[in-house]
Amino acid sequence: MKKSYYTKIAGLGIFLLVLLVFQNYSKAGNENFPEVTFISENTATLKLTDFDPNDLNEKQWQHLGFSEKQTATILKYKNIVGGRFISKEQFKKCFAVSAEKFTELDSFILLPDNNTEAKSDNFKKFEKRVITVTKKFNPDHYSVDDWIKMGFSQRQAEAILKYKTYLGGSFISKEKFRECFIISEENFQKISPYLTLPEKTPPNFNQNTQGFKSEKIKIQYHAFDPNTLDLEGWKSFGFSDKQAQTIINYRDRNLRGSFKSLEEIQKCFVISAEKFEEMKPFIKLSPASNTNENQKSKIIQQEKTDFSKVDLNSITFKQLIEFGFDEKAAGSMIGFRKKLGGFVNKEQILTTYNIDVELMQKLLAVAQLNTSNVPKYTLTDAPEEWLKNHPYFKYSADRIIFYRITNPDDRKIWKYLKLKPEYETRMRLYVK
Repeated sequence: MKKSYYTKIAGLGIFLLVLLVFQNYSKAGNENFPEVTFISENTATLKLTDFDPNDLNEKQWQHLGFSEKQTATILKYKNIVGGRFISKEQFKKCFAVSAEKFTELDSFILLPDNNTEAKSDNFKKFEKRVITVTKKFNPDHYSVDDWIKMGFSQRQAEAILKYKTYLGGSFISKEKFRECFIISEENFQKISPYLTLPEKTPPNFNQNTQGFKSEKIKIQYHAFDPNTLDLEGWKSFGFSDKQAQTIINYRDRNLRGSFKSLEEIQKCFVISAEKFEEMKPFIKLSPASNTNENQKSKIIQQEKTDFSKVDLNSITFKQLIEFGFDEKAAGSMIGFRKKLGGFVNKEQILTTYNIDVELMQKLLAVAQLNTSNVPKYTLTDAPEEWLKNHPYFKYSADRIIFYRITNPDDRKIWKYLKLKPEYETRMRLYVK
């Protein structure tokens, strides 16, 4: 009896304990837990200003709220589309830029809304920065503000000064100035005539020598006639090869063979006001009659050109005119040759626009063609700018650049391009 009694008591106790636990659990289920709020790291609102996405570096993209991976993706995408975003529409397509993020940045982006506006001649707001130079100057003396006034951005101006410091505090020469990665070839050609620097770097230059200063070259002037002065004569007065050729072209083409007055000499844009004042006492203009005689003698001399010794990759505009081509045809051939980087075979020349085919065939029959200096590359090594500007490659440039990122093999790239045979044949003329 006692054992049965205690067994029942124990069972009842266990039942009551289970019942109590169940009731407490039910009550807990009905309680309202406090709402959980996640705090993001970047709670502060970004202070945005107008910006061009083409000018931003990695840190600047991250400052806008993008992660390192997103930044790397954006920069890679920019390279794939040609190295430059041309519109908001194009930028928005980058999958690293969410719709929400784009909406946040939209009103600050200094780009046209779509590709159609970007290609419109009437859309002037977002044109490429224009570099303007109006006088001779020593770049060693220029500050950040001076470079910005010339047309460079703040970041570019600071990089130029940093490069000068790297050289030891002076640009030394035009040759060294040209090596600054911020200065494009196009901008260097604009700036070069105005630089008061030597053309070449002194042989004793030591990059680590601080305080190296460029000195102005002293010119030994003498009496001269600007209407008879040749290339070497202008160079002896301190002008570079290109400056001297520009002066001669200005005289022979724009002024039809002669300077008629001192004012016409002064108007030549490569002759600064300072340089003109230096030369002015020594200028002796010849009478018009003498000038005409000089021009006639030049024409007679030109007519004696032996075209069997002329290279078609270096033939000049004047020589083409002398052979019988009109100015339009001569200009077309020179322009086409420049875009190609040189002709590889004579058949190419016959495809030039505006050319007199019959006359050109006569020239091809007698003239030489030297192809040793024509630049050639592999598809994996070809510079992007060269691909995008070369008449034979520019329509496939973006695809070549895209494919070679993951497949740096020429054979695979040719296979992926799937070109028409005639297109591939002419492209291979410029491939190693």
